[in-house]
Amino acid sequence: MIIGIDASRALRAQRTGTERYALEIIRHLLALPAATDHHWRLYVDQETQPTFFGVSPETRHVEVVLLPRQRLWTHRALAREVCRRPPELLFVPAHVVPFLPARFWSRALLPLTVVTVHDLGYHTFPEAHSRFQRLYLPLSTRWSAWAAQAVIAVSTATAEDLQRWYGTPLEKITVVHEAGAQPTTVDPTRHVAAVRANYHLPPRYGLFVGTLQPRKNLGRLLAAYAQLRRRNAIQWPLVLAGAPGHQAATLHAQAEALQIADDLRFLGYVDDESVEALYCGAHLFLFPSLFEGFGLPVLEAQFHGVPVMCANNSSLPEIAGDAALLVDPTDVDALADAMVRLSEDEALRQQLIAAGHENVKRFSWEKAARETFAVFEKVWQRSQGKR
Repeated sequence: MIIGIDASRALRAQRTGTERYALEIIRHLLALPAATDHHWRLYVDQETQPTFFGVSPETRHVEVVLLPRQRLWTHRALAREVCRRPPELLFVPAHVVPFLPARFWSRALLPLTVVTVHDLGYHTFPEAHSRFQRLYLPLSTRWSAWAAQAVIAVSTATAEDLQRWYGTPLEKITVVHEAGAQPTTVDPTRHVAAVRANYHLPPRYGLFVGTLQPRKNLGRLLAAYAQLRRRNAIQWPLVLAGAPGHQAATLHAQAEALQIADDLRFLGYVDDESVEALYCGAHLFLFPSLFEGFGLPVLEAQFHGVPVMCANNSSLPEIAGDAALLVDPTDVDALADAMVRLSEDEALRQQLIAAGHENVKRFSWEKAARETFAVFEKVWQRSQGKR
């Protein structure tokens, strides 16, 4: 096959969960033994080399196709290239299959297409998105789920949402889980000390990692933390590592009102190596999100040996397994109680750390790549059978 992949998300300088998935799934697809039997076109919107995706400079089976960066790049630059020089199969790792020009709006004129859908959170939390996103995201995702021959959902929860919101047939959906982090530093202990010094962190702190947006439920987390600080039930600071999202400014105002601003550390976006060090040095990890399509930070914390508290909703029980303290994220008192337990109950902490190490073994990027490639082969073989 000639397999085209929208690789633009993988090149983002600030990678959140979707961008991390795009990068890792492409790298591991190209590392499969069967990869050399096919020709791969990686569509990008900025200069890069195949080596960025883990491919040796001598390779001949991977082609990087640079397309001009422009607004609505997927539906303009990528759509034109797919029409001009179609691959035999197109893989879109992040939601959006190109709209073809209006006169060609037909599924029949697309190449065979596989798309990964990460979540449909914009239905549950529309207030976390701009007016344009509230219009664009449902339209583009509905189109993608309809136009593609196969849809990969990163969790059973997302698969169920696709059926609920768009009526996507169950037989069209394959659940392929993401995976956790891989070590990036040779000496993580040394790096932990450097990151602690850089951010002025004490030996013990609680950690949240993710974009600061309403669905992460950080307002209730701050309220629970403030309750504990008033009682002097905990002494560690709360570290929030992530890019400011929609309504992030309200968190700073809330911190001032709750008189906990001096106990919080808003770090902004943190690069991969520093995030790894933050996990390694954390006393506990807190993830009270109201909705997740997968919840990659939970696995990352477990991988690095940090006991986890997370919400009991959406995909999180599926991903966390029995290796996290699951809590109703709408109950501030329950969040506070869980934070104290996870901070002070050493038997519970060690139990969750050990269970976390076992839980992450269920997930790997190699496994995700194999399962994703199996979807490609199924779609291809089905099309050959029709011919």
